[in-house]
Amino acid sequence: MNAASFADRDQMRAQFSRAMSEMYKNEVPLYGTLLELVAYTNEQRLNNDPDLAQHLHDTGETQRLAAERHGAIRVGTAAELATLGRLFAVMGMAPVGYYDLTPAGVPVHSTAFRAVHEGALNVSPFRVFTSLLRLELIEDPQLREFASAALDKRCIFTARTLQLIEQCERDGGLNAHDAEEFVVQALETFRWHSTATVTLDDYQRLNRQHRLIADVVAFRGPHINHLTPRTLDIDRVQAAMPDHGITPKAVVEGPPRRRCPILLRQTSFKALDEAITFIGQADGETGRHSARFGEVEQRGAALTPKGRALYDRLLDTARTQLGETPSEANAARYQAVLEQTFSAFPDDLEAMRTQALAYFRYFVTPAGLAARGTGPLPHDLDALLGAGHVQYEALVYEDFLPVSAAGIFQSNLGDDAQAQYAVSSSQEDFHAALGRQTLNELTLYADTQRRSLQVCSERLGVSLHLD
Repeated sequence: MNAASFADRDQMRAQFSRAMSEMYKNEVPLYGTLLELVAYTNEQRLNNDPDLAQHLHDTGETQRLAAERHGAIRVGTAAELATLGRLFAVMGMAPVGYYDLTPAGVPVHSTAFRAVHEGALNVSPFRVFTSLLRLELIEDPQLREFASAALDKRCIFTARTLQLIEQCERDGGLNAHDAEEFVVQALETFRWHSTATVTLDDYQRLNRQHRLIADVVAFRGPHINHLTPRTLDIDRVQAAMPDHGITPKAVVEGPPRRRCPILLRQTSFKALDEAITFIGQADGETGRHSARFGEVEQRGAALTPKGRALYDRLLDTARTQLGETPSEANAARYQAVLEQTFSAFPDDLEAMRTQALAYFRYFVTPAGLAARGTGPLPHDLDALLGAGHVQYEALVYEDFLPVSAAGIFQSNLGDDAQAQYAVSSSQEDFHAALGRQTLNELTLYADTQRRSLQVCSERLGVSLHLD
């Protein structure tokens, strides 16, 4: 079979994203309410800001907005992580970034599976933040052995999913019929099951060690624990949640509200308290478990290493000044401290560009095309920008923030889930479990920026400096 006969991986990813959203709406109706709130908020923002609406239309972000979402799952073994990597590869997704959440008291390390090229991201920006439980952090040797044995007994993939993964790897793709079947079969890995694979006593032992450990070990699969639509105004969504029967977390994670958003801001509603049937329970008896919630995100500009260093320094300063973990009790004070501290980060795209704090996509304007052939054009980017021959836009941050991810996890696991782990990052172990290296997200942004400058050079017939 030739490549032209294969289903498009980007379209397959878009189909999978839609199918997962429908499944999660059925499982967690409050997520559907959240989608409606986000859609309404985005519509109002675009209606009230014609310039923003035109900009998003011109850059293709309008089409992405309604489809943009990410999910999150947690797995327990290296084999599960490695096979998930193969599953996501069928849909054109690669592991990008390494995130160690143990410093924040969450016993996992993670990566994000996503598309890596800007063209593929424009078709479907769907991402899955995927965490691997660090079993070595379970202090009780007997409990650690029990958890390992419980995980080894399960298979989180259907037999047909594994067959289709192998077929895709062997043939180089899937035909349209097999691609549709793959989406249906792969979705089963992420489905919720209200029956546990352990007794209530064993669940409680795992839960006392850490609630996330119980969530990973005690069930037959890595149920999707949240899906996240993208909003243009996360503060408005946060404020409106209670009016829609949704209880939000106290603090929006990430940078403060800005005129020019940077990186990623996230909030969520509290995890559902759900009835679970455990092994050995009498008829009619149930236990309870909290894991699944809804999240909203607002994405801003991707920062360069210089910009990210400034962001990290300012965030550390704000948290040090606060003197305690951000919570409902100090949310207003934390927001004030955050806004004051981040006044040191330029809130202007041109300043961010000239100071090399963020990555940008450059594109030729109609005026630039009209000027080609009428005389020599400048070979200097700033001169082309000044003449209106080239314009730019900030690249959207496609990835995640460890501190924010840990904050979301902890707010939905409960304060009693926080722990202290005197261990360092284990990126080499994560790569060994995954079976490959994770990609560096900063390299991907730099490549996208460089490609955009190359296109400008070719379209204008000038030689631009591409570094």
